[in-house]
Amino acid sequence: MRVLGIDPGTVSLGYGVVDVGDEMRMVDCGVLRFSSQIPVEERLQCVYRGLSEVIVRHRPSEAAIEEPFVGRNVRSAFRIGRAQAAAILSAVDGGLPVYYYSPARVKQQITSYGRSDKQQVREMVRIQLRLPCAPEPFDATDALAVAICHIQQERANEWFAERA
Repeated sequence: MRVLGIDPGTVSLGYGVVDVGDEMRMVDCGVLRFSSQIPVEERLQCVYRGLSEVIVRHRPSEAAIEEPFVGRNVRSAFRIGRAQAAAILSAVDGGLPVYYYSPARVKQQITSYGRSDKQQVREMVRIQLRLPCAPEPFDATDALAVAICHIQQERANEWFAERA
């Protein structure tokens, strides 16, 4: 299984590709950056096209997307939601099933604490993928964390299904 993890944003969108067999292995990670000076519609088109290129290049079998956190800044959550929609469309057009995880769920799965900070998540991603140094920037690390969260959730689902 190869999973594409996505940390959506309209200015900076993180992606991470993780292979899983006996162990997890990072294939690629990075950030798609878009100028805040261009209209949001054009940035959303760039999200779609950029992720479509990542999908064609790496051929993941599934996509996992972090859901927007709705805190005090509802407008920010709406903007991220737009980027999430463009990412979903890109994944679906690429033939991928899409799975969704809240930020707290990702943190809980990666660090065993749902309120971990970005540095803690980064270090646990490094450890779980057996990387010599932590991936940067945080958007890419967060996308890898989403992919790892999905992989671990699928493993748990399989384990429970075998025992049912």
